[in-house]
Amino acid sequence: MERRGLDALRGAGAGPLLAAGVGCASGAALVFEVVLTSVFAVTQFHHFAFLAVSLALLGFGASGAFLTAWPRLGAGGPRRWFVLSVIQAVSVVIAYAVANAIPFDSFAIAWERVQVLYLALFLVALCVPFLVTGLLIGSLLANSGAAGVPANAVYAASLIGSGAGAALAVVSIGPLGGEGVVVLSAMIAMFGALLFSLADEASGRTVVLGAAGLVVLLAAGALSPPAALDLRLSEYKDLSAALRYPGAEIVATSWSASGRVDHLRSDGIRSVPGLSFTFDGAPPRQDGIAVDGDDLAPIPITGVDAGVDAEFARHVLGAAAYRLRPAADVLVLEPRGGLDVVVALSNGARSVRVVEPRRGAVDAVRRASGLYDDERVDVVVDEPRAHIERTEESYDVIDLALTSTYRPVASGAYSLAEDYSLTVEAVAASLDRLRPGGVFTAMRWLQTPPSEETRLIALAAEAVRERGGEPAAAIIAFRSYANLVVLISPDGFTATDVAVAREFAAELRFDVVLAPGSGGPTNSYNRLPVDEYHPLAASLVGQADAAGAVTEFDVTAPTDDHPYFAHHFTWSQTGDVLGDLGHTWQPFGGAGYFVLVVLLVFALVAGAALIVLPLAWRSRRGLDSPRGVRLWTVGYFAALGIGFLFVEIPLAQRYVLLVGQPTTALATVLAAILLATGVGSLLSPRFPWQRCAGAVPVLAIVLSLVLGPLTTMALGWPLGARVVVGGLLVAPLGIVMGVMFPRGVAHLADRASDLVPWAWGINGVASVISAVSAALIALSSGFRLVMLLGAGCYVVAAILVPRPGVTRSG
Repeated sequence: MERRGLDALRGAGAGPLLAAGVGCASGAALVFEVVLTSVFAVTQFHHFAFLAVSLALLGFGASGAFLTAWPRLGAGGPRRWFVLSVIQAVSVVIAYAVANAIPFDSFAIAWERVQVLYLALFLVALCVPFLVTGLLIGSLLANSGAAGVPANAVYAASLIGSGAGAALAVVSIGPLGGEGVVVLSAMIAMFGALLFSLADEASGRTVVLGAAGLVVLLAAGALSPPAALDLRLSEYKDLSAALRYPGAEIVATSWSASGRVDHLRSDGIRSVPGLSFTFDGAPPRQDGIAVDGDDLAPIPITGVDAGVDAEFARHVLGAAAYRLRPAADVLVLEPRGGLDVVVALSNGARSVRVVEPRRGAVDAVRRASGLYDDERVDVVVDEPRAHIERTEESYDVIDLALTSTYRPVASGAYSLAEDYSLTVEAVAASLDRLRPGGVFTAMRWLQTPPSEETRLIALAAEAVRERGGEPAAAIIAFRSYANLVVLISPDGFTATDVAVAREFAAELRFDVVLAPGSGGPTNSYNRLPVDEYHPLAASLVGQADAAGAVTEFDVTAPTDDHPYFAHHFTWSQTGDVLGDLGHTWQPFGGAGYFVLVVLLVFALVAGAALIVLPLAWRSRRGLDSPRGVRLWTVGYFAALGIGFLFVEIPLAQRYVLLVGQPTTALATVLAAILLATGVGSLLSPRFPWQRCAGAVPVLAIVLSLVLGPLTTMALGWPLGARVVVGGLLVAPLGIVMGVMFPRGVAHLADRASDLVPWAWGINGVASVISAVSAALIALSSGFRLVMLLGAGCYVVAAILVPRPGVTRSG
């Protein structure tokens, strides 16, 4: 009976079971990769979230090197693949737990040498699950004939499984949380092991039931992760610092595709950015909201909803817009804890629409205060940029809230983070939603030397020019001792407006940085030895009094193609950055850019070793292959690896704008392009190799040209429609890209089948290099150039595609 039961389960045949097992292994790897981007963003900082992609690709590249040097690693059929799947499942949980326990601190690395060791252990631990996954897939590719599953079907199953895994990671992170999704990844890998055990006719009841039992156990762990897996945050995170205050506690934690939101209660939270020193009262009691453990935003417990006055709110920079436009209808974009809503209501706003992208933030404000119950307040959970593009309504004041806490510009900790609310296109879209005479307002932190506050003025100037206006007449800026606010009226401020603004500044002791008309005092209250801010601001809007306008940082206006508002690095800073290493607590001195440079060097060294050493090992054993075949293999599969990521990464970044959240964007692009390439791989024997090779660069170039306008057009559509359209846009490109790898493998297998694992490794290694290079190029020159370079790589691959009837000599 038992045997008949197993036979029934195996009735589909070994081929489909093996393909499904490969899909599960790949899906588990992608779930783990995507959730690591969220985990790194919470535990460390944004630039470490980038490591998840690099670690996955490095693991795949290393697997090819191992299989080339020791082919027996992939031998053994379904039983070996079952063992590798079990190891993958176990290693996911263990690697995460080990990395979480390692006391690595990205800030302390500047002065503690032991942190370099911790970083190495951190990376090695997390690379292991991807290495094992790569061994599994690479061994199936190398032994596809013996397995009874064609190489193109193995690759297709891997890609389709990966695409499904990317989508599943985003869907599951809300209900399961980051820790739960890690265990979910292990469960999917174990389910793959179960499928491999069913494909192995020699596997008995004990093995099959044991694997099934572990699947159930891991499913339970995903629903209720053990406390030992709780994330350990960097000590330099805002949430970590706030929890050190006596009596501080986390009231609630929620996860979503846009990150983790923590509602904090503490008597130590007192934050009112832009507060005038003329205010002699005490700020209200506050709770706090942290997003990804950082950017702690206050939730004022003011009683505004009950008619109680919030006096402090009339003494902040943000009150300027309401002095100019009293009784305004207001749109507040992403207020987090609601401070800007309190300022609007306390300064006489007639109505306030709140657009907040994180449901967890809205829930936290409702728990802590009755602010959102005020009849004048309307709350919408939506992405601010998408809402601006979609809405038909207009406003007297649009306020882009300050959501980040102060961080010295020298840290560079967020220079790799894209922000599509602070681009020329975003601000111009907001200006289009203003009523005649309306005012757009935004505030940033004052930095020394000038950087982010000056970039905000540059951004305002370019947005006004984008609409055909004159920046010198349309922009007013004030500064306090710590903040700068910019006011934009696209129609131009009147003489009365300027007089009211100057009166407001004098009353609250704010310094005028920029205003239309003749010059006035700019350094009267918050006095500086040398006022650098006014000359820079004047130069950016084209005013005459711009003498001495110099800054060492990049303050050019960000665009949708280059949306890095916090990236101020210029190569002229290099000497100072390197000179400060080990002498300051800021480890990346002015640029997270250097994190990428270090990663690129590491990728190049590791890549060279992983490509060359397996061949040297084979040569010692007398297993040399023809030189021409080796050169072709390196050229073709490296071009595919670099080209694929040079296309995928710009798409993922541009989709942040299209679908809203970075994690959702990554998953959308991965799911769409991997599913499409999976279909292309499955159908690859039917498609002409040369024509597909020629079509890839053409489609990539076309997509790079049309994606921007199409994204802008679709921003006003519902999220579901944007996701579907985004997927359909990349599908044709994905299908023809999917043909390239399996056709190359088939060609190589006919000439030197023992080099197939090496080709798999080269593809992975090249992908690591391209992932880092793509980020560097995007930071310097924008996404479109990266996409065009990706198309160029596919041109190289197309040149290397053998012509019909032509045999390349060995």
